[in-house]
This record gives sequence, C-alpha cells and structure tokens, in this order.
Amino acid sequence: MTHVEDELTDQPDCWARAAAEVSRYAGELPVPGERVAIVGCGTSYFMAQAAAALREGAGHGETDAFAASEFPHARAYDRVVALTRSGTTTEVLDLLGRLRGRTRTTVITADPDTPVVESADHVVVLDYADERSVVQTRFATTALTLLRAGLGLHRAGVVADARTALAEPLPPGLVDCGQFTFLGRGWTVGLANEAALKMREASLSWTEAYPAMEYRHGPISIATGSTATWMFGEAPEGLAHQVGATGALWVPGGLDPLAELVRAQRLAVAVAAARGLDPDRPRHLTRSVILAP
Repeated sequence: MTHVEDELTDQPDCWARAAAEVSRYAGELPVPGERVAIVGCGTSYFMAQAAAALREGAGHGETDAFAASEFPHARAYDRVVALTRSGTTTEVLDLLGRLRGRTRTTVITADPDTPVVESADHVVVLDYADERSVVQTRFATTALTLLRAGLGLHRAGVVADARTALAEPLPPGLVDCGQFTFLGRGWTVGLANEAALKMREASLSWTEAYPAMEYRHGPISIATGSTATWMFGEAPEGLAHQVGATGALWVPGGLDPLAELVRAQRLAVAVAAARGLDPDRPRHLTRSVILAP
C-alpha cells in the first residue's frame, strides 16, 4: 500500500476527531460577524474556497478565498486564516509576515515545529492528520472538517458516508476513461477543483473542474463515450440527461460531497495503478514549495 492509500483510508477517524475537538479552538477560529479571508496554496487553496463558501452561506459573515500569492492587500479583513500542511510554504509565510501587526491571523497546520507557528497570532495543529505523501488527502479534508464543524455544519453522517466511500467499489468503467470532469455548486466547487487536482497529481490524468451551471457553456463539448463527468452535490435540473446523451459516463454525487472527494481520491490512486504510476512520487512535485530568496 502506498502512503497516499494509507492516509486517505484514515480520513473518517480524522474527521471524527476534528469534529469532536472543535470546541478546543473556539478562540482560534473565526467568530460570527468577522470579515474573513481564507488562504492557501494548491490543495489548501481549494479547501479555502470550500470553507469560505460554507461560512458565508451559513450567514457567519463575508468570507473570501485566495491563493496566498494573490491576496489583495488593499482590502481590510478582521481575520485571515491560512491553511498549510507543511508550515513551510513560502507564499504563506510571506503573506503572514506582511499581515503581522495589522490583521489578526490564524494558521491551521499539521506540523508544530515549522516557521509558520511563529508567524501567526493563533495556531491550530492537526498533527494527527499529517502525511508522508506529497499528494494531500487527510490533512486537507480534516482541516475543512474542523472549519465545517466550527460553523455547526458537520453531522455524524459525513463520517459514515466517508466509510461508505472507502468500502464501495468505484463505478464500472470509470478507471478506463480518458478524461474526467468534476462539477460543483456553491461550496462544492472547491471540492471539484480539488478532485481534478488529485487526478492530475497522482495519475497524470486530463481533468477539468467547473461550477456545474457553467458546464453547458462550452466544456460539455468534450464529452464523449470515453469521458466521465462527476457531480459533487445536487446536479442542476436536466444536466445528467444532457451528459448521458453525449455518451459520457455520468457519476452522481450520492454521498456527502466531502465523502465524494474520498471516492475521487480513490479513483486517482486506481488510475495511477492502471497506468503503472507511483502516486507517492508525482512528477515535478515536492511536499512543500519553498522558494529560494
């Protein structure tokens, strides 16, 4: 078993722990009414997208998501939350340094012995969700679960759905597809983006991700009998029928969207295996992007 396989199967237990311990971090996480920005790089950026949409949708306050390198310094926020598994990502550290003394910051990380711990006002360490793999799975979803629980949006069924996602076989023919499109709505757009990233990183697949209502505006033109379209959450009316008419494989999101991401992680590993690739050694990637001065 690869590191990424081992780590993705541990997600239900990590999520249950994060939800159970969320009250410990009441002083570190955003409170209702704060204007918040959530930032990250790569996978953490996509989790930021999901968390921001969840928070604003729940009425807790205006919430934006940015890649750390694209933060708009002209805007005023009550708090900036940074997601970083390694705690060493250059863009995140640079941003926190610029915000010090003028904007309250919270960092959610997996490693307490990294520079990011000294760079933020508040630190949440999820060391039990740390990973050896370059390809992120359980840290990212556990951080999102913590934020989701902090909003009162986590339910016990999410963990049960994750166990189902790990136990049930993938849809027949899915691994053999030559292209994969992931669709989301609202907070699940970030999850769709992350699913596509997992496929690229682990299996070098041709993948795309879109807000579901945008799929009709051009991207559906690539759908054929050798492609798959996977919906995270409830699909727009009529879209499944339209995709089916192209001959493409339609994968409905029947589980909680975060559990659907677990299924997509499994698909990435399965496609990698079918192509003779090692998902623990993704091409051109390292566990953390550290830029030289």
